[in-house]
Amino acid sequence: MSANVIHSSFSLSRVLPAPPARVFAAFADPDIKRRWFAEGDQHDVEEFAADLREGATERLRYRFRDGTPFAGQAISNADMVLNLVPEQRIVWASKMAFGEAMISAALVTAELMPHADGTELVLTFQGAFFEGADGPEIREMGWQVLLGRLEGVLKA
Repeated sequence: MSANVIHSSFSLSRVLPAPPARVFAAFADPDIKRRWFAEGDQHDVEEFAADLREGATERLRYRFRDGTPFAGQAISNADMVLNLVPEQRIVWASKMAFGEAMISAALVTAELMPHADGTELVLTFQGAFFEGADGPEIREMGWQVLLGRLEGVLKA
């Protein structure tokens, strides 16, 4: 007997206060990306590798701190860059695990478009959520938080 898979997609749009070249650099530069994508106040980063080249793999693994709902548990994420147009588009396939269990697979697209106030970033997430997954609503909220952190890094 197989379990059900929940399929979901969402798109988020945000105008960021920087030109497309700076927004792209925030995805491409490992030090900058780590600040907005990997670090957080509820977990410790155990592994982070960013390599924004077509065909390259990026990895993130973190463990929740004591006092959080999932204290001691690890989340790992592996992404493969599928398509890249510098300063315009990044497309990647992503898989996420909670502990040792794979909980989701997704296709994610970030489109960067010049805007009078900087760059309009449109992020489209198309995912399949498996047993034990956080689910589409939590993932969308997570991306909202990440985009807010990206905006903060670009303002700094």
